[in-house]
Amino acid sequence: MNEAPRLASVDALRGLTVAAMLLVNNPGDWGHVYAPLLHAQWHGCTPTDLVFPFFLFIVGVSIALGIVPRVEAGAEPAPLRQAVCLRAAKIIGLGLLLHLLAMWLLGKPAFRPWGVLQRIGLCFGIVGLLATATRAWLQWALVAALLLGYWALLAAGGSYAPWENLASRIDGAMLGPLAYQYDASTGRGHDPEGLLSTLSAIATTLLGLRAGQWLRSGESWRLLPASVLAVAVGGLWSQWLPLNKNLWTSSYVLWTAGWAMLALWLAHALVDRRRWPPLGRSFGVNAIAAYAGSAAMVYVLAGLGWWEPLYRLGFSNGLAPQFGPTFPSLVFALAFVLFWWAVVRGLDRLGWHLKV
Repeated sequence: MNEAPRLASVDALRGLTVAAMLLVNNPGDWGHVYAPLLHAQWHGCTPTDLVFPFFLFIVGVSIALGIVPRVEAGAEPAPLRQAVCLRAAKIIGLGLLLHLLAMWLLGKPAFRPWGVLQRIGLCFGIVGLLATATRAWLQWALVAALLLGYWALLAAGGSYAPWENLASRIDGAMLGPLAYQYDASTGRGHDPEGLLSTLSAIATTLLGLRAGQWLRSGESWRLLPASVLAVAVGGLWSQWLPLNKNLWTSSYVLWTAGWAMLALWLAHALVDRRRWPPLGRSFGVNAIAAYAGSAAMVYVLAGLGWWEPLYRLGFSNGLAPQFGPTFPSLVFALAFVLFWWAVVRGLDRLGWHLKV
């Protein structure tokens, strides 16, 4: 696909989201992490639980800014759809390759087919195709159908508890030991990026698509009331259907999309209109490369046995006696993000924007 005009605010917000991904995924010591930088154990939503849905929401925004204008300009639909499917397949393939690398270097007992990049690729592909073939009213109808239908499926499963919910039971039945979590004694499994919860993740991406359409049509003012409404409805709905990232519940979709709309509105107001510096842009224009490259780096360092000594000698030994064990763990994560910021900043200055 040819390069479409970019909004600095979207690149900045995408980049800050990727930086947050690296921060929460790479503490020096998983046994010592500040609570806001951890996912909720099951029900609930911490700041960390906002990160992945923010990224999927921005995927939808990017589709609105990059694919929809070509559709409206009369581009041939078949080549456009082929390009969408090819890019989706590349993202999924990269995710599978990273999991193969992790299995090889970290000695994991089984290959995990689902994952973060796989979910991004699926959501990009499905919503990208919908953007080429459906109108706004149908996209809104699909959001409603996905959220209500997924709620009905989970409710019909009889429980929202770990292992016992319908999404986990499907993961266990389909994947067995290939699931992210698997209990061999009971045969139960769970994958936070599993099959059934991808339905509601598609809804997150569709909401980003509609928000992106408001942005490009000059109706960014709609983002603010829509964010308030989504957060309010999501919070109210959570009284019956808990906020839960592992299940990507429908209430969680609205709650996180509401905050993402607010962040997009704020970024657009400050960066595009008031011309504030687009902090995070370097991460944003190399988002998938930064995520995949950093993951590969972690697997290599851990596989070689260098990760723990690097943290202990470079951070923990010097900081823990004075500040306790949690502070150096955070400093390590910040240093990791800073290292990758230097990498993507250098790539950006060279004009190298690595696309998948």
